[in-house]
Amino acid sequence: MKKCVKTHELFDCRTPYLKELFEESEYPWDMLPKIKEYINKLIEKGIDGFTEIADGVLVGKDVTIHPSATIIQPAIIGHGCEIRPGAYLRGAVVTGEGCVIGNSSELKNCILLDKVQVPHYNYVGDSVLGNKSHMGAGSICSNLKSDGKAVVIHGDEDLQTGLRKIGGIMADGADVGCGCVLNPGTVIGKNTNVYPLTSLRGVYPADCIVKSTDNVLKRI
Repeated sequence: MKKCVKTHELFDCRTPYLKELFEESEYPWDMLPKIKEYINKLIEKGIDGFTEIADGVLVGKDVTIHPSATIIQPAIIGHGCEIRPGAYLRGAVVTGEGCVIGNSSELKNCILLDKVQVPHYNYVGDSVLGNKSHMGAGSICSNLKSDGKAVVIHGDEDLQTGLRKIGGIMADGADVGCGCVLNPGTVIGKNTNVYPLTSLRGVYPADCIVKSTDNVLKRI
């Protein structure tokens, strides 16, 4: 089973204001150091149909933000998103349309494409989540190795990223169950489902069911 890691293999980005970033990045982690500057440029330029509700925070139409949520600049929240109680966006967060950022979830330096759900007690740092991807309650993207060294992506070959902080890369339609941990540099392929309470490491192919790290089945 091929372990896809390139941006075009993992994502179909149809969010107009994110297309340029995705098209110019061979690998999804190439985007991570660019997110903050990219958002700032978009905010300075403006996006049609978006409103700057606070300094450096640009919000689309029909967005619901609970009063107890905290959004630190820069941030762009797409049309129809829901930011639930206690959510903490620590800066450099950009979303597509129809996303749910749930109660007590914390996000920083990350990209969420359309209809992503991180609905309960999730941590998403230095990560890219594809269209309709979903994280079960309490699942997190661990973004820093215990030794502090640069993250290596362990796919069909080892790829040196040169980055100390990389969380999870979830392709379009990927779904991880409750209590999962995506160790630094984990890549989950398109439409792959992961059983709850799994500690993930490395690259997982598309269209699979991950029962455990050593039990990966191709979906029939």
